[in-house]
Amino acid sequence: MKISATIRQTRQQRGYSQEAMADSLGLSTTAYGDIERGKTDITLSRLSQIADVLAVTPLALLGAEGQPETDALRQRLEKQELELEKLRLEAVYWKEKYEERMRLEQFGAQLVHQTRERIGFK
Repeated sequence: MKISATIRQTRQQRGYSQEAMADSLGLSTTAYGDIERGKTDITLSRLSQIADVLAVTPLALLGAEGQPETDALRQRLEKQELELEKLRLEAVYWKEKYEERMRLEQFGAQLVHQTRERIGFK
């Protein structure tokens, strides 16, 4: 069975409409329908998102659950998920560093533009 058919079958078993799935995934109903019709290739991250909404494993949607190749695929998927999380954390770190630098530059610019009030004799 193709992935698209497995997704549709699982969605119907769970009682979800295509509209509900599309909303949960942040897609238009047409875009989600294209996934179920097999018109759109599915990335691993999208497959993982669909599996999360349907409360199944991505491997179950691939039809690989319980097969010898499953362990290798599961390990590969877990490794990619860990790498993705590492990249997300790194992006947050660099965003914070950038924002801190911008605040410091703005503060420095304010100091440069401030004029000192002269005191003393005129």
